Amino acid sequence: MTMGEASFLSLLTDFIGKTEKLQNNPPNLIPQESLVVTKVLEVLGPYSIDNGGPLLLKPIYFQGLQNRKNLIVTYPGEEQDRIVSIVGCHMDVVVADPTKWEHSPFKLTQLEDGDTLYGRGTTDCLGHVALVTQLLKQMAEAKLRLKTTVAAVFIANEENATVLGIGADALMDAHELDFLKNGPLYWMDSSDKQPCIGTGGMLAWHLTAHGKLSHSGLPKQGINAIELASEGLKEIQDRFYNDFPKVVPDEDNYKFDTPSTMKPTQWTYPGSAINQIPDTCTISGDCRITPFYKVDEVEKKLVQYVDYINQNIEKLETRGPASKYVLPDGTRGKLEITFDAEKMQGIACHMDSKGYKALAKATEEVLGHVEPFSITGSLPIVGDLQDQGYDVQTIGYGLTSAYHADNEICLLSDMSQGFKIFAILIADLDNSL
Repeated sequence: MTMGEASFLSLLTDFIGKTEKLQNNPPNLIPQESLVVTKVLEVLGPYSIDNGGPLLLKPIYFQGLQNRKNLIVTYPGEEQDRIVSIVGCHMDVVVADPTKWEHSPFKLTQLEDGDTLYGRGTTDCLGHVALVTQLLKQMAEAKLRLKTTVAAVFIANEENATVLGIGADALMDAHELDFLKNGPLYWMDSSDKQPCIGTGGMLAWHLTAHGKLSHSGLPKQGINAIELASEGLKEIQDRFYNDFPKVVPDEDNYKFDTPSTMKPTQWTYPGSAINQIPDTCTISGDCRITPFYKVDEVEKKLVQYVDYINQNIEKLETRGPASKYVLPDGTRGKLEITFDAEKMQGIACHMDSKGYKALAKATEEVLGHVEPFSITGSLPIVGDLQDQGYDVQTIGYGLTSAYHADNEICLLSDMSQGFKIFAILIADLDNSL
């Protein structure tokens, strides 16, 4: 089978043309993934069981959010206990500011080389949605007789969502993914065509300092929340890196080039005059955690660090002779840490499984080499699925350099090679599972 570049381009052109309504940045921009589902159903509908074809098409949405549908497509095999699945192709995109782009981000542009495809979502992740849709369409047209069921799950993305329980997590909780356990599950949401054998866990945190407001000319009367937050964060980070060092040799074996990290990414405070010492501020950030540590354990440790600092606030490093966190009248500064509800457990894919071996073999056959890698970027539910017994492997055919970037691109040749890899992989597993 070949991907059919013309029909792939037609499909991706339609998807990218909808991306202005697929941007994910609540509360102002809430993606309408159902627009993509409608198009996929239009393409695959003629091959559905209802129309005499082999495909089972199952749109699913939760909490009455009909604009945020998921879609499960199944190509049934002859033996019900064998399955290969492709999951993780999400149908939203990150926000694009057209003023920073060379061409419109909301229109697919094929550049002069004929290979470069330009537009928001080409790499992350509508290119994958188009690739997998083409794969299912070609399988249905060829009327392949398979012993193994092939399933694809296109998901609404819960990242940044104002309401959780709409996408992959909800599908798992509703047991819609249970039938995928009897074979390899390929999470298609990474990049660069090589197997991604490890990803990081993610824990978003918010550290709030509570001090006492005062005039900047009378610093002894106040507790500077900015200084308290800064010194408190330094103490917390020192303890984090002591408790969660690089895991040797696992991180080397999995080719992680970054260990577990904790760092600030945002700073907020209520705002006041420059001659006022603020009584509160919040530093926010995240932890990216290699899969050899559990995210829940990291969260517990961070709470313990903050509790210790609060109990020993007078021992925390200060900034100069007028800086203090306990006043003569007994007023004490305080730190408070909270966490976002959404957190992700990392994954170290099993490299001795049939799923990985089939992916590595097909990749080498098409590309001529296989070079697995790991990153501390995070993917939803993959660690949870592995913990429940799924053989999860991660892969993708976009470009790392284009992820979430202005002037996002993918390469048509990369998507075509991804199609070939999965055509070979499915045939190989059909003979070996």
